[in-house]
Amino acid sequence: MFYEDLSPYTYADAGEVFTDRVDGMRFVSFRPAYERLNVGWLEAGHRWRAGPAPEAFTDRLLAILEAQQVNAMLGLHECDLCPTPLPESHAWYKPRQGHLRASAGTAEIRVPGAPGTVFAAPHLIGHYVADHGYLPPEPFVDAVLAFDPYGPWPVRFPGIRFPWIPDDAVLRHVDDIEFRDI
Repeated sequence: MFYEDLSPYTYADAGEVFTDRVDGMRFVSFRPAYERLNVGWLEAGHRWRAGPAPEAFTDRLLAILEAQQVNAMLGLHECDLCPTPLPESHAWYKPRQGHLRASAGTAEIRVPGAPGTVFAAPHLIGHYVADHGYLPPEPFVDAVLAFDPYGPWPVRFPGIRFPWIPDDAVLRHVDDIEFRDI
């Protein structure tokens, strides 16, 4: 799925759902009051910027990916920049041989930018940077370097690693979610 870097985000426009990555048992959902800009939504056949990323940027981006999960989907998106699809026997969440990051993903991240602006990126952005040499736009690089995914967070939403959660956000526990067979 391709979106031009720094274009307005429209993929999952119903709101934001942050998942607690520490134990995976809490969800915070809300309607964002900030503008979301796309970064790192790459697809074969579309041009994207390549080049070496600063080491500090890559390290911080990977830390954000470990700490945060937003809008986790039931489907799986596999990297189509890789020359061959993953074989059925390969676990989607494990890196391919010779790669640093998994080449499939199910979620997104949010990185605060300028006031009122957030960058929205797929979890595959780590794979694109580490394994394909994708170089995101400079405002995103600067925002990643400035964002501490392990910074102080409000006590009311423990484990939700994002600073701009509004007061009317809804906290749910996995026990509150109704699961049905499809």
